[in-house]
Amino acid sequence: MKIKLYILFLCCVLTAVGCKDDEYVYPNVLTEFVEIKTNSSGRLSYIDTDTGKSYSINERSGINGFTPDSIYRALSIFEPLSDENGDLCATLYSCQFVISVVPTLEEEFKDGIKTDPLDIDRIWRSGKYINMVLDVMGKDKTHVLNFVDKGIKNNADGSKTLAITIFHSQNGDYEAFTRKAYASIPLWSYEDKLSDGDKVEVTINTYKEGITTREFNY
Repeated sequence: MKIKLYILFLCCVLTAVGCKDDEYVYPNVLTEFVEIKTNSSGRLSYIDTDTGKSYSINERSGINGFTPDSIYRALSIFEPLSDENGDLCATLYSCQFVISVVPTLEEEFKDGIKTDPLDIDRIWRSGKYINMVLDVMGKDKTHVLNFVDKGIKNNADGSKTLAITIFHSQNGDYEAFTRKAYASIPLWSYEDKLSDGDKVEVTINTYKEGITTREFNY
C-alpha cells in the first residue's frame, strides 16, 4: 500500500452520542495526536498512536470520502475498545487534521522566511513527532505555518543537532483574537541522518519570550 502524508487545514467532526438524561456516562475517551490511516476506498480505517498501539476504527457515518491509502496526522478523540476476538478497535468521535509536513530546506524559501510572532501553549516530543499547540493572533485571513530545516551541525561530543525554525506568515492579518493552531514536526524524515543521542532544536518567535528555542532528544 502506497502511503502519503498530507497537510490539511480541515476539521472532521463526527456525530457524538447525545446526553439524554442525568444517568448518562460519557465514554472513556482519549484525546491524542495520532496518525490516522485510510484504506483503498478512502475510509478512515486505523488509528496509530505515538506509543505504538494500533486500533481499527469502527464503522460509522462521516469517516468516508478521504484520500485513499494515506496517512493523516490528527488531534483525535476516540474511545479505545476490543472486539469479540480481543483485537484493539476504537470509536472515533472527532478528529482535527493538523499541520505535519516534512521540513523544507532554508534555501528553498525564495521569498524569505517569515517568523511573525505567536505563542506556545504546549510543545512536546512523542513517538516520531514534535507536537505543538500554538496561540495565533488573527482575524479573518489565512495564516501560513511551515517548518524550516536550517541544517544539521556536528557537536564536539560526536553527536548532531538538527535546527528547525517555525515559519509563520500572518498574511497582513489583524491581531484581533487568539485561535489555536496544531502542528507536528515529523522526525521520521530524519531516520537516515540522526540517531539516538542527537538533538533537535526548535526555534519560535513568540510574543511572550521573543525568539525562543526548545531542545528535544532525537
